[in-house]
Amino acid sequence: MSETENIENPVIEAVADKSVTSAVAVAGHPIHAMSVHFPIAFVMATLGTDLLYWLTADVFWMRAGLWASGIAFFGGVFAGLIGSAELLLVPGIRGRVASWTHAIAAMMLIAICGMNWGLRLDSDYNVLPNGLMISLLAAVFTGVAGWHGGKLVFDHGVGLMISEKE
Repeated sequence: MSETENIENPVIEAVADKSVTSAVAVAGHPIHAMSVHFPIAFVMATLGTDLLYWLTADVFWMRAGLWASGIAFFGGVFAGLIGSAELLLVPGIRGRVASWTHAIAAMMLIAICGMNWGLRLDSDYNVLPNGLMISLLAAVFTGVAGWHGGKLVFDHGVGLMISEKE
């Protein structure tokens, strides 16, 4: 262990003392953590439908991609609103840099999903190559936002409800 690890950082101590318990929860279960699964699944489904359309040229996959991208976008907006409420309402979450990194990556992802859906609304034939490239970008941002969200839960304990008995 180096000497710098022994020096206590007052900023980290001040943030560590603040509660990170979810403010937007149902029976102790954070709604944001529950609401991100469908948008993530539909971002990946959009990528899958684009790849299948590219391979088969079947217009079914083009229509499925339109629906998947729309659900990904609106589901992401819903999850983002709840996540923003958590960020703004809970001082222990707001004080962590990782929270802001996750929020920025997630907002970028929502914007990319909206662009992907809007592109498909304009014309079905925008799927290749533009829609496919945007779907790949959305998949990358899903990984980035998910990584930082996981760090918040597993490293910082954000949203966890731990009883006094444990």
